[in-house]
Amino acid sequence: MIVAIFRSRLNPDVLDEYLPMAQRMSTLARTIPGYISHKGFVAEDGERVTIVEFENEEAMQQWRIHPEHAKAKSRGMQNFFSEYKYQICRMMRDRVWTGLY
Repeated sequence: MIVAIFRSRLNPDVLDEYLPMAQRMSTLARTIPGYISHKGFVAEDGERVTIVEFENEEAMQQWRIHPEHAKAKSRGMQNFFSEYKYQICRMMRDRVWTGLY
């Protein structure tokens, strides 16, 4: 499994324009063969974190080069984000525990 971690901070006053694009990317990501899941979080200090899981590097690469996603990334760097960082990680270990209550 490949995990992509995207961390960013939005410029002031772009949320109304950013949210529809983010929603579209969320919908589009689900169409990539090999996509597993993604979730986004916003910290108290305003940092946004999105974690995306793919079955393999090929699936992640298809997402990376998807034309609509490429345009959104460019737009994000130019208009939306005051800073961003992404990390691509290969799953080394996976452990799941579900407690019984």
